[in-house]
Amino acid sequence: MKAVILRKPGGLDKLELTEMGEPAAPGPGEISVRIRASSINYHDYLVVAGVAPAADGLVPLSDGAGEVTAVGEGVADYQVGDKVISTFFPDWLDGEPLNRFGAQLLASVPGDGANGFAREFVTAPASAFTQAPKGLTYAESASLVCAGLTAWRALVVEARVKAGDTVLLQGTGGVSLFALQFAKAMGANVIATSSSDEKLERLKALGAQHVINYRTEPKWGALARKLTGGRGVDHVVDVGGPATLPQSFSACRVGASVALVGLLTGHEGPLPTTVMMGRQLRINCIMVGSHKSQADMVRAVEANNIRPIIDSHFALPELADAFRHQETGKHFGKIAIDI
Repeated sequence: MKAVILRKPGGLDKLELTEMGEPAAPGPGEISVRIRASSINYHDYLVVAGVAPAADGLVPLSDGAGEVTAVGEGVADYQVGDKVISTFFPDWLDGEPLNRFGAQLLASVPGDGANGFAREFVTAPASAFTQAPKGLTYAESASLVCAGLTAWRALVVEARVKAGDTVLLQGTGGVSLFALQFAKAMGANVIATSSSDEKLERLKALGAQHVINYRTEPKWGALARKLTGGRGVDHVVDVGGPATLPQSFSACRVGASVALVGLLTGHEGPLPTTVMMGRQLRINCIMVGSHKSQADMVRAVEANNIRPIIDSHFALPELADAFRHQETGKHFGKIAIDI
């Protein structure tokens, strides 16, 4: 089978298209899947760029969508021909985050500690997959695995967003656009930011009630608060981290929730703790989600006819070019890999 592997020390020039042996037939509790699509995340970029440590010969990419080609003994939830998507944390089935979160848990994450989905076939435990939403393409389904579930957990599982709430989103990456779609499906109002006026218009077309160009409005948190009549937003999905959190906090009402889902602006920085305390903010640090949360999200995607937003498609041999496109920051939505 065709696969892309990453050679040490990492870097886009270290991605290598190769032939690998096909995986073994599924054993008890396992399924075999013909992978048809993946999508790339910032996490994947850190791995292939050599920022996050990876084993020599690692198969990258955490997202996978395809159809079941064989079923092992004892598997009752899948049959040959079913369309499935992978899970980011194959061992986190339900409940609270596992106590072994950290290096030990990341060891099982596809495209990080374990081989991912930049390949044509995989055999794995059936619990490492869920059903894919009916009616979506393979690329659309794959895009849900990391970005979609992160947004779902941030707003629905943790924040419990409800109709009439106001949600503040940042940028036009996969997590932010899924958060916009989920917020609208729940009946919430959305304020969205971007540095591109063109992208802001597209955000409005997707249902954002208000948009802010954070380049021309450096105090965008105060403006977002003003747009709520001075009350403040109910929920924030923050993808930036240190450089964006102060403005996120500025936008919040008393008792608001802030989901920190990314660290695009770095790993350390000062925080306005007086604002955090004074407004009694609830800070949730979100790292994707559980198998059960993904199954719940799939049902919600089907019920609300949500179509993931795909920016562009690249073939598996063009994986390095897909990451170069990601580097430009020009994409709007997910970058899909057709396999």
